[in-house]
Amino acid sequence: MSRHGISIGIERVNEAVFVSIKASGKLTHEDYQRIVPVIDSALAKVNEPKIDVLFDATEFKGWELRAAWDDLKLGLSHGSHFGRIALYGSHEWQPWAAIVGSWFISGEIRSFGDYDQAVAWLLE
Repeated sequence: MSRHGISIGIERVNEAVFVSIKASGKLTHEDYQRIVPVIDSALAKVNEPKIDVLFDATEFKGWELRAAWDDLKLGLSHGSHFGRIALYGSHEWQPWAAIVGSWFISGEIRSFGDYDQAVAWLLE
């Protein structure tokens, strides 16, 4: 069995609200075909100028090549919607992903190995 995909939710901590995204397994082009319309629709209805995101990469195993391209396109089309993105997990590539991601997203991106530290940074 090959479990993979993206789940999206809304989290509230104290008075702060942020989007939580969890990627699991190795993402495919088909995963993005299913999730991109949902993301497009959700972001079209956001009244806040910038959205903060907690991206949980603890179970993330990477992308198929075409899915990596889909992810880049998604970042380019919605990069101006994000305020802060906390990338949470324990992968060695995370600090580099935060640097590269900042080229395409107007907000700040930081990598965290600790969930509580990631959320605390979003709440600042």
